[in-house]
Order: sequence, then structure tokens, then C-alpha cells
Amino acid sequence: MLVLVRYPLRSPARAAPSGPGRPASGVLTLALLPGSSHSGAPAAAAPTSGSRAPPRPRRPSQWRRDVVRKKRYCYISIYGFLLVLHSLPWSIDISESQGPGTILQPFSFNCSSYMPTLELLSVRPPTSFFNNPSLHRQDKGIYLGKVTLSSSARLDALAVNRYELQLQYKCGNFVLEGPLFVHVQRDPGRIRCAGPFASPAGEFIYVPETVTPGALLYTLLLPGLGVQRAQMNITSAQDPPFFPGPFSIDEQGFLRAPSQGLKGQAPKTFQLQILVSSGKGQRCKGMLTVKVLPAPSSQVSFPQKTQSITISEDLVPGSKVIQVEAKGFNLLYEIISPRPSPFYSIGQADGVVRTTMPLDLARAQGAGVMKLQVRAFEKLRPWASAEFDLTVNVRAVNQWPPRCHPALLVTQIPETAPVGTVLNSLTCVDPDSTSAPLNYQVQFHNPPDSASLRLRDRVLEVNTTLDCDTPGACFQHAASIMVFDNGQPQMTTEVPVLVMVTPVNEFSPACVPRTFRVREDAGPLTLLGSIVGTDMDYPHNSLEYYISGGPSTFAVDRLSGELHLLGPLDYEQQRLYRITVLLIDHSQDWNLNHHRSGSCTVTIEVEDVNDHAPECEPPFQELTIYTPLGRSMEVTKVSCWIPEEPQRSAFSYSIVGGNSRSQFRLQGSVLMYNDTVLGPPWPEQPCTYELLVHVADVGPSVPHLSTTATIIVHLVPWRASTVATSTHRSTVSSTMTPLIVTDVETFWKPEPWFVVVLTTTGAAFLLALGWLLSRVLRRFAQSLQAPNKPARALLLNSIQGNEGSIERLKETPRMEMSQVPRTSMSLHFDGRAHDVCTGRDYLFNTRTGARRWL
Repeated sequence: MLVLVRYPLRSPARAAPSGPGRPASGVLTLALLPGSSHSGAPAAAAPTSGSRAPPRPRRPSQWRRDVVRKKRYCYISIYGFLLVLHSLPWSIDISESQGPGTILQPFSFNCSSYMPTLELLSVRPPTSFFNNPSLHRQDKGIYLGKVTLSSSARLDALAVNRYELQLQYKCGNFVLEGPLFVHVQRDPGRIRCAGPFASPAGEFIYVPETVTPGALLYTLLLPGLGVQRAQMNITSAQDPPFFPGPFSIDEQGFLRAPSQGLKGQAPKTFQLQILVSSGKGQRCKGMLTVKVLPAPSSQVSFPQKTQSITISEDLVPGSKVIQVEAKGFNLLYEIISPRPSPFYSIGQADGVVRTTMPLDLARAQGAGVMKLQVRAFEKLRPWASAEFDLTVNVRAVNQWPPRCHPALLVTQIPETAPVGTVLNSLTCVDPDSTSAPLNYQVQFHNPPDSASLRLRDRVLEVNTTLDCDTPGACFQHAASIMVFDNGQPQMTTEVPVLVMVTPVNEFSPACVPRTFRVREDAGPLTLLGSIVGTDMDYPHNSLEYYISGGPSTFAVDRLSGELHLLGPLDYEQQRLYRITVLLIDHSQDWNLNHHRSGSCTVTIEVEDVNDHAPECEPPFQELTIYTPLGRSMEVTKVSCWIPEEPQRSAFSYSIVGGNSRSQFRLQGSVLMYNDTVLGPPWPEQPCTYELLVHVADVGPSVPHLSTTATIIVHLVPWRASTVATSTHRSTVSSTMTPLIVTDVETFWKPEPWFVVVLTTTGAAFLLALGWLLSRVLRRFAQSLQAPNKPARALLLNSIQGNEGSIERLKETPRMEMSQVPRTSMSLHFDGRAHDVCTGRDYLFNTRTGARRWL
């Protein structure tokens, strides 16, 4: 990894710049490359000038800073001068056992143009343990710098474990400053003489002359003794005239009184010089002075020798237990047994016994009953003392509520789970007493009075059938299991319970068969009725309707079940339809892909509607009869029926036209002629009657439709020469086939937007055309304002010529029209038709196409 470090460069105030135009200050960028040594090992040899020549000075326009990566070296080019720092350390580790003169870290510099200097600016924290760095020249342009420990160096990792040395390196006008961090490491095998014991005056201890022979007087504690074992000896002489007996000290540093005791040695002083040596040749010397105090003149006593008290275990650390009081002057108190005391401490001045840690009987072993031995002694005469036995009994207190696992019961079951299904089991213990029994109780929240769940022997079970087919019946049961202990005060733990009941699609949907009636002339999208499906699963209306097979004439709405008509109906072709409606439920099961289906049959009856008019055969008749004198006769019979409904044969007949003289009448479907004139004058010329017979159906069907039959009767008048033959009747029926012409007119109805666009476009076009014509006419008028005579004559001739040609064109059609001969056209009509646009009937001639409206 390449690390760039930027340092400010400063030049001395009086130093001249090395080149013209060079700045006196700048920024130095150092590149720390992999392989740089951070230990005390010397760096590798620097490259010589023969292996890599320094770059030539550059012009001011080419001044720049280059960082060249090289293994274990840092090359810095500053304004054309090459400054090389070999293995420059930034942090080193040193053992606290290192003494004066130890080289911390050597590092080399390459300054080829100036005489460099290396100085120690400051040390934090301030100390005199480090000498000013030395700088020696090794080769051409290469200098070796060293930082060493001074003669007063006494490194101690426990006191200070990190020093920061601010170094300054100068090469010509340029200055480089940077910190060097020295980390002091502990030496586990070093024994350090520290404290009053190692001071020149030594340490003083005071013991009463009434001390027990061989009693522990003092414990020597030195750093490093806990790691390794050391030998301790008293090297000073202990002659019998001055010593009642020798003091002894063991490997653990316990100094004990002589076996003869110190009775009668007051107020003597014994100086003991102690030597501590380890197996690694390390030694430590110190002085210990023992002063024997005379026996006290007054007695220290307690009102009672023993006392037993009871406290609760819920006392927090530092709580007051009891205050002991002894009789005496200027007394101090201490606990001498057990020593050290794990649970209690005593105030040295006031004698108040306090707790030092939580008195948890379940966790703290031996905290139930603790026997303390308290000693009271005079401050100036410690040998004047008295002892007191204190027994502390700790009463159990219900501090902790029961702890349950799991702390939250969340489960999911289907609504078809049988009674007795195990949902979850609960395990609870009392931290205050693991063997104490616990009580359990279930409280329901939603629904509040539900009995669907039960708790039997710490096992949550289904108590009743979980039916979720009614609104708001279940789907979620919220409850709490209350766990009570038997302690004082009683503690309670609440375990929330959430049971999610998932729906199950148990029942298939069903619907009641229905019968619908519809007229055969009903139009598309006519609502026939609704199919109402039922489902016992909740929600009950989550159904979809489909038609299974059947004709495409009907369609059912997928969600509402409404049955609609899509196609035309014909009573004569099919009067009854039976379709199967399929019902499929959804959203009634936790598995959305699980569906149930049912079906029912729907019957559709088509009601007859009179939609076919009667037809007559033939629709047109032409007859010739001879009129008898004063007699009635049968002319013809009108034969009509409905081909689509042959069962309907009841019709009504009436003459609606052509019977101007009321000489014809109808008897049912028979046309009769009535001659009421018995004598002259008789008609002398034949006459023709065009009778229109209106034929309509009768019966309950509505609407009543009708048709019109045409009968042309030619009457031949009676003559004397033909009286004998007047009873002869001749009826000639037309053999011509009537021609029915249907005229269908089509029209185009554009969209509204198209009309708007077309209107807008047309208006714009007319405006543009008007503007263009106005411009043309204006120019034309300008050209006619001052025409010359030849042009005016030419224009007049052209106008006269045009008028003559126009007159000739007008006369030509008149001549052609006058030359067309007017031929007589036959007025005989041999066919009848009905116009669907106007609703009127008309007669037509099949040869000429002539038409006459009725």
C-alpha cells in the first residue's frame, strides 16, 4: 500500500534560495512504501551515486515533486534536489528493560547538495530519557542518524508506555519535521524495585509489643513478583543483644515477627535490609524499619463479644448493614476475618459495615451466612485493640419474576384443528428458587370471553372447534399466560400469546336451479335474472360464475352472477334452453390455489312474439268476370297463411281500397260481387276494379301483423245479345310471378371528432380560397382600370362570341327534346312491393319499371 504524507517545508529566514525564483517554503510529500522497517534493525545499504545518479536541477517552469517507489527506500525530489530517506521509521517498540545507550532506531538520509542536520525538537510527555540524535556521514551524500537512550533513562511501561519524539531534518534550505513514536513494552521477567521500600529511607512499619510471636507483620509486594518466583533474604545482621530473635521473610514476601515475640522491646527500632533476587540474575534491595510500640495504657472493648443480624438479599452494593462501636480513644476498625472479605467492608473511622456486591443467594456462594471478625484499635497505638464477632444472615427476597421460554407464543393453526391439538409448551423457572412451584393462568384479550384455548400442565391446547365461517368469529386469538411465583412479594410474568387461525376451504359452493322467461324479440345485453350462489365458508360471497359449455347466446357476469342475453332468439326454432352455471370460490383458504366448485342448471323459456306477417298465395290476382243482372257471385278466394307458424290459421279479411261503388264484399276469405241494379241503365263499357284486401292475424299474440293482397277484377257489362249467356262466368288468374323489390339505403355516420376536424379544415380552406380569390380579383380589376382600345375590342369580340356559343348550346337540347317522339306507355302494373324506408306499398310494372304508390 502506498501512503502519502504531506509535511510543510520551511527554509531559514537568512538562507538564500538555491536557485532563481524558487520559493522559500512549500509542502513535502512523502511516500511510505511496503517493506519499511519499524523495528530496531538497521536499514539496508543505500544505493550509491553510481547506481542511480541524482536528477539535474530543473528550470522553474519544470519544478515539481516526484515520488518514486523503491523497495525499502523513500525517494523525494524537491525542486530538483534528490532527498532519499532510507528505512525511515515512524513507530518503534522497545522493551522497558533497555538501559542507557540503547540505540532506538538508526536510519539513513541522502542529501547530496548540503550538510544535513538532525535534531530532537520535543518529547511528549517531557522526559530526559532520550539523547539528541546523532548524524554521521557514511558515504558520498549518505548520512546515518541514530536516536539513543540517555544515562538517566529508566523505562517503565506501567508509568509511561508511549513517547512521541518530534524530529527535525534539515537539508539545505528545506526542513522536514515528523514524529517518531516509541512504544514501551512490558518485560514480564523483570523485577522492579518500586515504592517506599526501594527509596533511600526505606519503609516504616509499626507493631505493638503485644504482637503474637510469629505473627504476620508486613507483606512485600514488588512489580513482577506475581509472574515468577524470587528469593527474599534479610541481609542485615540480627545480633541477639539488639534483636530478641531473628525476623523471617519467605518467598511470598511475608515478614513475620520473631518466634520469641516482641514483649518488652518497646520502644526499639529494628532496621532490616532485604535482598530480592530471581533466577535470571535480577536483584532488588530495600530497607524496612520496624518500630515496636509499647502496650496501651487504656483498654479497647466492645459492649458485647458476638452479635447476629439478618438482612435482605435485595440490598444494593454500598448499603449499610450495621454500625459497630467499641469503647476507647481515637479508634479505627477493620475486618480481620475473612480477609479479604468478599461481601462486606467496614468504615475505618465510623465502623459502619456495608455491602460490597449484590447478595444474590442463587449466584453468590456462601452469602447466606457470613461470620465476620471485626477488630477495633487505637490509631496511635495499633496494639491496643479488641475483637468482635458479627454473624450476618441474608434472608431471601423475591427479586426476580419467573422467566419463561419462549417469552412470546406465536403460532398458526388451521380452523379444522381438532380439540386437544397442542399449540406450544411453556417452560418457566423462578430465578430466586429454581425448585419453587409456579402458578399459571390464561387471560384472553381478543375475543375477551373466548374459550377456544386452554392451558393444561404448561401446554397450550385447542379447547373448542375453531370455526371461522361466521364474520368476526376468529382468525386471531390474543391472550396472555400469567405466571405467578410463591415468593414475597409475589412476582408475575406475562407471556403474550398470539394464535393465528388460518381459514380452510371446507365446503363447495351451491346455487338453486332457476327458470327465466324471455321474449323472443329481446335485444342484446337484456338482463334475464341473477344466479345467487351460497357458500358456507367465510367470506360467503367470494364466488365466481361461469357457464359450462352451452350456447354462446347467453353470458353470466363473473362476479355478480347476472345472466344476460347476447344473441337473438327464435321461438319457432328453439323454445327452451338449459345451461349449466359453474360456481368457483376463492380467498377462502390460506392456500390461494385451493378452490372448490359447484354447479346448477338454469332453464330459459322463450316466449312467443308475433313477428311474422301472413303471406297470401298468390299475392296478386287478375280476374275477368261477366256481370249478371241483379245477382251476387263469388269472384275468388284469398288463400293466406304464415309459413313459419303453420298452426296459426285465424285471419281477418277486409277490403281497404278499390271498392269505390261497394260492389264487392268479403265473406271470410271469399270475395263476392253484388249487382243491385236490376234494370237499365247498365254499363255499356267494361270496367276494371283494383281491390286491396287487408289480411291480418288474430289471436292473443301481439302485435298483430298484416299484409295486403291485390285483386284486379275486369267487369264485362251485360248486353242483350248475351243475356242468354249471362250465367257464364270466366275467371282468369294471372300467371305472372310477383316481383318483390327491397330497397336498402345505406348511410354513413362519422365520429364526432371527425366532424369537428372536417368542419375546421373546411372553414380554413374556404377562408384561404376566399383570400386567394380576393387577391386575384383585385389584380384583375387593377389590370382593367386603363386598357387600350385594341384590347377592349378584342375583349368585346370574345364576349360576343361566347354569348353566341352559349345560345347555340341552349337551343340544341330544345331541338333534341322536341324531336323525341312521345310514345304511349302501358299503365298496366303486374307486381306489388313494400317500401321498407317509408312503410308504404306500391304497384310496379315489371317491363317498364313504372311505379304507383298506394
